Amino acid sequence: MSVHKANINWQRHPHSSDSNTYSRNHLVKLNGDQQIKASASEEFKGDPNCADPEQMFVSAVSSCHMLFFLAVADFQGLSVESYEDNPEGYLEKGPKGGMEITRIILFPRVIFGGDKKPDQETISKIHEKAHKSCFIRNSITSSVEINYS
Repeated sequence: MSVHKANINWQRHPHSSDSNTYSRNHLVKLNGDQQIKASASEEFKGDPNCADPEQMFVSAVSSCHMLFFLAVADFQGLSVESYEDNPEGYLEKGPKGGMEITRIILFPRVIFGGDKKPDQETISKIHEKAHKSCFIRNSITSSVEINYS
């Protein structure tokens, strides 16, 4: 077991374009004094120049999948030179009637180096193992698809 902590800090300020409401901007502090400027998504009066919780949620799923993919590939003696993903999360009305991230689609692009190059079947199996192992994916109800053509 491990414990994961963050610090969220918000102070009242006027909204930059709507004087009838407050700013949604806040600061997320993580390990190593990392600071992320966060806000609500623009559709909910947030600052489009800040990360929103939905983006951070989608990126957490993608990051977790990538880390397991890298571990499985390494265990199989494969050398990954680069991994890039542009995941998409869909905020929609869910089965309970409220808004939720119902599905996430990952679009990983992986470049392998070294002498041992995997075929498509091996790459598919690595993605399947990463998908089944990802702690974040195992903790959510959103569907997660992997599009790695």
